[in-house]
Amino acid sequence: MIGTKNKTVTKIILATTSPYRIEAFKFLGIDFIAEGSEVDESRAERKDPEELVKMLSGLKAEAVAKNHSDAIVIGMDSIGCFNGKILEKPESKQEAFKRLKNLSGNKFEFYTGIHIINTSTQATTSKIVKSELLMRELSEEEINQYLEQDPRHNTYALGFNPLEKVSSSFIAKLAGSYNNVLRGIPLEVIPEMLLEVGYKL
Repeated sequence: MIGTKNKTVTKIILATTSPYRIEAFKFLGIDFIAEGSEVDESRAERKDPEELVKMLSGLKAEAVAKNHSDAIVIGMDSIGCFNGKILEKPESKQEAFKRLKNLSGNKFEFYTGIHIINTSTQATTSKIVKSELLMRELSEEEINQYLEQDPRHNTYALGFNPLEKVSSSFIAKLAGSYNNVLRGIPLEVIPEMLLEVGYKL
């Protein structure tokens, strides 16, 4: 198992293959395994961002939970939102440039939905965490420099990774969960949620 503490009770399964979330979850010091959910995350049906992350985090947890009779499964989904529009992952470098140009100097939101299922008791709990951000003004040169440095820009809903060397300076202000934005997991809510489904740390 991934983690540091050894427990003989119900195993914890993180329903993700994201290396960022897996690495971040280790900070809790809890033994766990990671398992992909293979849920179709198509956002063809546009929804309210909170409804969307709630739905997708639940689907991810349920998809993994059905394969385990004695486990606590944690599903998560995150999205960015700007001017009421859900931010999809950019499909090209040009689209990523436009995304960062639009966000430059503006406020936007980042949502993460978390759904936890205890498959042995069928206890469930869910939570939505919202963070509000302000991006500083970016020059076109800065944007191009970042996109040249990080070829994985198309894997981030916001069009950039706030942990990268250059883009770590993009956020001027953040209100809400730091972990939500930087790590894709609002770690501070996980211990309480685990208690709600019967897992004692």
